[in-house]
Amino acid sequence: MLLVCSSAGCGLAAASPERHNVLPADPTRIEFVDPATVAGLAPKVLTTGESASRHAYIGYPELSDAPHLNDRLREQARRQLADFRESSRNTADAELNVDWQLAAVGDVVGVRLRTGEFRGADWGNSSQTFWYDRRSGRATDSTGLLSGQDALREVARLVKTSLKARGPEIDREQVKPEPDRFDSMAFNGTGDLVVEFDDCQLGPCSLGRLAVAVPAVQAEPLLSATGRRAQESVRLTAQRVSVKRPPAVPRPGPPASSTGAGAGTVNCGQVKCVALTFDDGPGPYTAALLDTLRRHGARATFFPLGSSAAARPELLRRMSAEGHLVGNHSWAHRDLSTLPSSQIAHSLQSTEDVVSAAIGQTPTLVRPPYGAVSLDVRNVARERGLSLVGWDVDTHDQHDPEAAAIAGRAVEQAHPGAIVLMHDVHRATVDAIPDMVERLRGKGYTFVTVPELYGTKMRAGRLYTSGIKPVRKEPLT
Repeated sequence: MLLVCSSAGCGLAAASPERHNVLPADPTRIEFVDPATVAGLAPKVLTTGESASRHAYIGYPELSDAPHLNDRLREQARRQLADFRESSRNTADAELNVDWQLAAVGDVVGVRLRTGEFRGADWGNSSQTFWYDRRSGRATDSTGLLSGQDALREVARLVKTSLKARGPEIDREQVKPEPDRFDSMAFNGTGDLVVEFDDCQLGPCSLGRLAVAVPAVQAEPLLSATGRRAQESVRLTAQRVSVKRPPAVPRPGPPASSTGAGAGTVNCGQVKCVALTFDDGPGPYTAALLDTLRRHGARATFFPLGSSAAARPELLRRMSAEGHLVGNHSWAHRDLSTLPSSQIAHSLQSTEDVVSAAIGQTPTLVRPPYGAVSLDVRNVARERGLSLVGWDVDTHDQHDPEAAAIAGRAVEQAHPGAIVLMHDVHRATVDAIPDMVERLRGKGYTFVTVPELYGTKMRAGRLYTSGIKPVRKEPLT
């Protein structure tokens, strides 16, 4: 018997904060691999601001021993960005957001990309899962799990038949043996083949995620050699996890603070202070950035993404140990102002859990992606004890590959109390730091974390964009 699930009653493992609560017995549940356990993995980012109201953020992993998979994911990211630019050219408000999870790690690696698109009204979600066979060195889409077109037709038949129980709201005729219909397939812990469909693909958008679990006994004869190895990799991972103790629930620690030499000893009312801030990491260049900041004796404030922080918690620990302040930049970089309060809170809570588990401190600052702040964002931040942090110096490092230009903009726009926006996911940004720090220090600036600009406790739910401007009163309810 095939089992069907929609978002109304089932969901995913709690690897993505966009999902709701999960039923433990859900056969379509995908147990994602903890990326922090995977050696040689680095979160990669492709991001751009098309305009003040059109944004794109694409995250994907890069594995040191899977070059063909890396090429495939990079190509996919560029294609999605190009398609978004073309399709949203005449759209006033639009956003593209791509997050990722690991569906398997072993002889075969599975990477699930979760895409959200916002077109001024609501979010639509879709999934694609790519697979890499370490034995053959071959990267493939999800249909590569099957032995051929005949196997795809049989899976489509099984899925279509099982959907009869869902009633007339499901358009079963849309279940076609085509790659774009079966572009997100993975395995659950018992080896069942989980087939996911996109929002609105088979029925009303209100159904949300719709997935079917094809029992292992029916799926196995239809699998390719790669598919069988992928199924076995997931089973082995599930067995190893089942004999371990349940993961500890992160407990909120004391408020995050900078602890390095000189932290909290600077009076920014008497000294020229500037706060360097870095968003979107940790990424491939974050370790090098920390090396540079340490050499130059400069402290900064980092706003990591939960999805990336989960992959590199050791870098968060290093940030905290070396005197930097670690904040919250949401889980997957979606514009929080387009989400309902429950999803805003979930995104911030999920990131808080990762940060507090890594550094033993609870972040008290949040930088909303794109700097977008709504009344709901303010209220959720207030309820969670979070101060909102913007900026008043933009280096535009996400658009400029020239380190000298990035450093030049920071130095030219700097002023006492400035909050400087940068991103530690770009190589040019890291390359710009030595020159930037030396020139600013030559002008008499001291580098502090954001709270030190104010000298007093920052208030939850308020937006801070500069250390010298009075905080404008914001409505809180």
